[in-house]
Amino acid sequence: METIALAGTLLTDTLSGLGNNPKTLKAKYFYDAKGSRIFEQIMQMPEYYPTRCEQEIFTTQATAIVNAIANDTNETFELVELGSGDGIKTSVLLKELMKTKANFTYIPIDISSQAIEALQKNLKSVLPSLKISPQTGDYFEIMHQINGYSGLKKTALFLGANIGNYLADELALFLNGLSNFLHQGDKVLLGFDLKKSPAIIKAAYNDPHGLTRDFNLNLLKRLNRELGANFDLSCFEHHTEYNPITGYARSFLISTRAQKVMIASSNTVVSFDKWEPIFMEVSRKFDLKSISSLAKNYGFKIISNFTDSKEYFVDSLWVKNS
Repeated sequence: METIALAGTLLTDTLSGLGNNPKTLKAKYFYDAKGSRIFEQIMQMPEYYPTRCEQEIFTTQATAIVNAIANDTNETFELVELGSGDGIKTSVLLKELMKTKANFTYIPIDISSQAIEALQKNLKSVLPSLKISPQTGDYFEIMHQINGYSGLKKTALFLGANIGNYLADELALFLNGLSNFLHQGDKVLLGFDLKKSPAIIKAAYNDPHGLTRDFNLNLLKRLNRELGANFDLSCFEHHTEYNPITGYARSFLISTRAQKVMIASSNTVVSFDKWEPIFMEVSRKFDLKSISSLAKNYGFKIISNFTDSKEYFVDSLWVKNS
């Protein structure tokens, strides 16, 4: 039943997106098993700085972050991570929390069952006494399911640069949902990729190894496999652009010829003009002023900003005011 439900959503979202002008596809479908493996390779590229920057923050400032989260008390709380992945990065914070004898339950949420399985295996090995309650599915839906106030404080984690993958209206929906999920005194640690030299950003999202290209094209492969589509991958080019004013880095797949693509599962034909783009993904870059405004606008106050040595990235800890 789960597979059918997910496939139906993939079909609906794909038909809706390809019917838009400009055509779009949802970035959340990048992460099938192959897409997740490609992204792991992307994170290892020398050009892809966000992962290394956040790892540096966690490695060098874990004690300060954990003290700010736990507030030097033994109050029981729930640590809810949205889009946890395999948990490798978060394990640094979990180890530090365990070291301080913090009384908490870790609730990782991820749409990928493979990622959740890898996370459980990894954490069982390195932190066997960790209290963990993993959840598989869309984190908006899971947040809604666990929104009932349990009497326990919550700290949410939304790490990586995932918040930058939302357009303005989507970001508003996410932060509204997060604000409604959390209660007064609850906290959230959010990862933000900061504005920097456009050359550095462009190299990270249009790398010389072709991995970001393969990552985008893999979504067309998924549509071919799961929806019976017949995308010819050789007829699409990967393109990125960065606007230093708005902070938006955008990626596209561009049709190199006029063509028609059949999506067999719905008996639908999608027409492409020559050089017509599919908007694939956005990765917004922020500055500290805009982060402060976001916190204030959605009922939060910044407790602390933890940055790497190059000030490329920040993990911003907020507390809910009301």
